[in-house]
Formats: sequence, structure tokens, C-alpha cells
Amino acid sequence: MNGSRRADLVVIGGGIVGVASALALARSFRVSVLLLEKEPRLAAHQTGRNSGVVHSGLYYRPGSLKATLCAEGRARLGRFCAEKGLPFETCGKVVVATRPEHLPRLEELEARGQANGLRGLRRLSPPELREEEPHAAGLAALHVPETGIVDFGRVTEALGEELRAAGGDVFFGARLLAAAKDEGGYRLTTEGGEVSCRFVVGCAGLQADRVARLFGADPGVRIVPFRGEYFELLPERRHLVRNLVYPVPDPRFPFLGVHFTRRVTGVVEAGPNAVFAFEREGYSKSSFSLADTASSLTWPGFWRVAGRYLPTGLGEFWRSLNKAAFTRALQELLPDVRPADLAPGGAGVRAQALARDGSLLDDFHIVELPGQIHVLNAPSPAATAGLAIGRLIAERAGRSFSLEPRPAAPPVS
Repeated sequence: MNGSRRADLVVIGGGIVGVASALALARSFRVSVLLLEKEPRLAAHQTGRNSGVVHSGLYYRPGSLKATLCAEGRARLGRFCAEKGLPFETCGKVVVATRPEHLPRLEELEARGQANGLRGLRRLSPPELREEEPHAAGLAALHVPETGIVDFGRVTEALGEELRAAGGDVFFGARLLAAAKDEGGYRLTTEGGEVSCRFVVGCAGLQADRVARLFGADPGVRIVPFRGEYFELLPERRHLVRNLVYPVPDPRFPFLGVHFTRRVTGVVEAGPNAVFAFEREGYSKSSFSLADTASSLTWPGFWRVAGRYLPTGLGEFWRSLNKAAFTRALQELLPDVRPADLAPGGAGVRAQALARDGSLLDDFHIVELPGQIHVLNAPSPAATAGLAIGRLIAERAGRSFSLEPRPAAPPVS
């Protein structure tokens, strides 16, 4: 233990949503802000392990938080990267229909993108697709020019620097063990010491439901983890992909299917699949946590969703174990890719909030309680929308906690 710390407001979680929220709060209100992160660095989990795609907003229901905050967040993110000299590229992507049954879905995606205000959407014939991505194949495609790429880990580190400059602080190695109400607000027990605060904002990602329960809240959802595994194209085969090549997603699932992503480093990733993970922060096939597995299997909603999607889930597991099967899925988009072209890449775990009735929460889910705000579902495009989510959290905290504004507070990009 390293003694006790005190702040007016504590934000729990050092991913991009937590850091952006802490920064927005520190810049907007006359409060001391302390960010708690259990790891020794920021962006250690979902933020630092995603594919670095800056989403355009193509997929999301018009009027949803995802749709509105993705558009706002993308603009804020671009400005922030320009200000800080961080790599940010609006490279565009193609969404490819490879089967006849995909064509109506492609039309629906185009209509949804137009409803969400995307500019420059363009339907592509097979020859036009080959002009954009010479090695891609399909019956038709949709070109989405506003999609981009960035390094979200570097963005989060830069936001952390801005947080410190704004008077906030970051407490690493501060895994939350317990929380208790006291006269002044809350007394938190962490692995690094005791923390006292008046208000709490939970942005704990893979641990979001557990953090909420530590504060006496009933989150109403359970985080069920899904691991996504990537391959990388060998350097001499990266020419197969110019930018980003995606399939038409199955609307029944919250996952986009295996795809190809060029990163700002020049690496081209292929994937991810989506398999049930036996550990919330387990990034290998052998990762296992009895507590995490029991948490998923004892939730009534898990068995309801498992029963509905068992064949799809088994297919994802097979692709996880069989490189040839994974490659066949990729070959629907790029027939020229071969198993020998693929080297093992990284892996990430998605925090998927699952309701008791078995429904997979699709939109961002934020719960406000006296003295508390908890972000309980922030899947993709949360990284893209991170600065906008932070702005929203600050607005809600200002109202809910009756915080005193700072005069002429600068915007968070």
C-alpha cells in the first residue's frame, strides 16, 4: 500500500473512453480528477489491442448513440491527431458483397450510411472494385471514403498527457478491490492504496459490470468476453491490400466478420474471428479463468444466446483452431491470399454486454445513479467515438453531480 489519495472525482479505467472522460471533466469543471488504472500503462486492453480503424458510422442505427457519437468522435479525433502530430489517415474502405444474398444488405448499408450523413458513398461494380482494390473479388461493393486508420494507443497516451496538463492525475497499479459509501462520498480500496472521492465515473471496459456492482449498482447486464484473433500478411504479400476490405456483415450479430486492415505502420492485419473467451483479459487460446468463465456460464442470458447462435459459434471456434478454414473465409474477399501468406498476429478481447434475456446490447449503454455514472457497454466504435463519449460523460456528470463549471473551458478537440 502506498498511502491514501483524495480527489473530488475518480474515473475508473485507462482506456480511451476513461481517459477522454477524465480530460473532459478536468477541463470543464472546478474539480480535482484522478484516473485509476490497474495496469502499469494506459490503453492496455481493448483500446490498445484493436485494429486501429476509425469508423465512419456506416453500420449504426440512425439516431442511436453509436451513430451520433461516432460522427462527432471521428471529427474530434482527426483534429486532436492533427494538433498533436499523430498519424491519422482517412484512407477509405470497401465493403464487398460476395454472394447474391449479400446484395440487399449492401443496399441497406448504403441507405443507413446516407441517413447517418456519410459523404462520398459510392456503389462499385466488379471492375470498379478492382480499381480500388485490385485483388478483391465480389458481385458488388460499397466504397466508404470517410473510414480511416490511427494508433489508438498513442492517442490515449497523448490524452493522458493532456489530462495531467489540465491538473488531473493518473494512479497506475490501482486495481479496485472494494468500494464503500462514507459521509464525503466514497472510500475505495485499491491494490495501490486507499482513495477517497465525492463522485465516481466507471469506464472499466471488460470489468465494467463488476466495478458497478462494487459500488452497489445493479448493472442489469453481464460482460461476456469474445476473443478476436488476427493474422498478418507477410511483408512481401502486403500489396494484396491497399487499404481496408470488409465483408457485408450479418445483421444478426454485432461482429463485422473477418476483414483486411492496413495499419498506420504499414502492417496488414487479417481477421478477427469472434470466439467465446474463457478469460476476460485472456489473449491466447489457452487463457482460462474459472471466475470469468463461471461469470459467463451462470448468467441466464448466456445460454439463451448460445442456443440461438450455436452453429455460428462452433464455426468461429473451428476457424480459431484451423488456419486453412480461417484462410478460406478470407479468400471470399481476396481469392489470392494463401495460408503461407499469413503469420500469427495479435489478439484482443471485446467486452460484450449481455442482458438477462439473452439480447446482445448493440448501442452504448450508460447508467446514471446518485454520485455515480457507469459506462456499461462501449464496443466498437467506442475508440472512434471516445472523445465524443468523454464530452457526453462530462455533460451528464455536470448535471448529475451539480459540478461548478470552469470559465471558458476549452473543448476537448
